[in-house]
Amino acid sequence: MAPSSSFPEPADRVPADTAPADSVSSDRVPADTAPSPASASGADARPPTPESDPAPPSRLRWRVVDIVVASVLGVAVGVVFWVWSTAWSTLSLPFLAFPPAAGLLTGVWVLAGPLGAMIIRRPGAALYCEILAAAVSAVLGTQWGMQVLISGALQGLGAELVVLLFLYRRFGPVVTLLSGLGAGLFLGLGENLMYNTEWQPAWQLVYLAAAGVSGLVLAGGGTLLAVRALRRTGVLAPLASGRTAAEV
Repeated sequence: MAPSSSFPEPADRVPADTAPADSVSSDRVPADTAPSPASASGADARPPTPESDPAPPSRLRWRVVDIVVASVLGVAVGVVFWVWSTAWSTLSLPFLAFPPAAGLLTGVWVLAGPLGAMIIRRPGAALYCEILAAAVSAVLGTQWGMQVLISGALQGLGAELVVLLFLYRRFGPVVTLLSGLGAGLFLGLGENLMYNTEWQPAWQLVYLAAAGVSGLVLAGGGTLLAVRALRRTGVLAPLASGRTAAEV
């Protein structure tokens, strides 16, 4: 005898298209309603905010390339110092009648400080380059012997203090010229204390002023021309002085 049609169908024989909507399993959710990868991975999938980004390398930290370039500069300018020292007896002949005026030629001896500061743009670059250049000239041999190391330290300090005054943030023409001026003034001060002690104060002041002007023109102006020329060749590309759009 066939079962009566009024009896309900067993649960496992209910047609799939008559199953309740809320009984659909999670693995049959349409793809367009599935959670996105970003929401699945949580906060890690969000792009990092500026606060969470790793801090960029400090612009004040020396790199290997900075040390190498500064050393090359110091050695190269040290050779220039030695040549200038060797020729000094001849160069100073026009000033025998009034020796303090010879300070107008001293700017060449302070070139390494401003040049190092404007090319390397790191704390201590002016001091390092000037001392290294003085050491190279001393090793090659000058009439002033190892005393040039003291002069180099003073001259480098004069340029370094100017860049420090601007917190190592500005390296434009004004700062470049001022660094040459500072180096020249410190040269004049140092030489008055070491070599010109027998001069009357008026002569010492003239020599100080002449050395400052020479540092401004020969070292500061020379640095402007040198950095612009080097930038055009592309050799400064690894350095901040080569990447900046503004002229030094």
